[in-house]
Amino acid sequence: MAEAISTPDAPKAIGPYAQAVAVPVAAAGRLIFCSGQIPLDPASGEVVGTDDVRAQTTQVMRNLGAVLTAAGASLAHVVKTTIYLVDLRDFAVVNDVYGGFFAAEPPARATVQVAALPRAVRVEIDAIAVVPS
Repeated sequence: MAEAISTPDAPKAIGPYAQAVAVPVAAAGRLIFCSGQIPLDPASGEVVGTDDVRAQTTQVMRNLGAVLTAAGASLAHVVKTTIYLVDLRDFAVVNDVYGGFFAAEPPARATVQVAALPRAVRVEIDAIAVVPS
């Protein structure tokens, strides 16, 4: 389905992500655009891990997985993510947790630092997935 693209003519990926991902486009498939997820417990609506970026990232990835499942997909179908961090010093921890959810072929990814996120959380992640019919 998705093919990881890697070239020595561009900087090597420095984490669990691909330089690029190529996906054949077919009329029979579906693109799923997941809105950014923050670390809210779906049952209570409360922030998980108030000041624990590891716990927050884990919840964000679980939330993304749940949205993808509802769309008939999984994290294995993800081809692109964007990670939003309030503090880039959290990058190594977020990278570690994130990498555990994409052990096989990680998607293309961008990570940016932002001034603030909803509910004063430390991390938000959105995703794009491709599901063949």
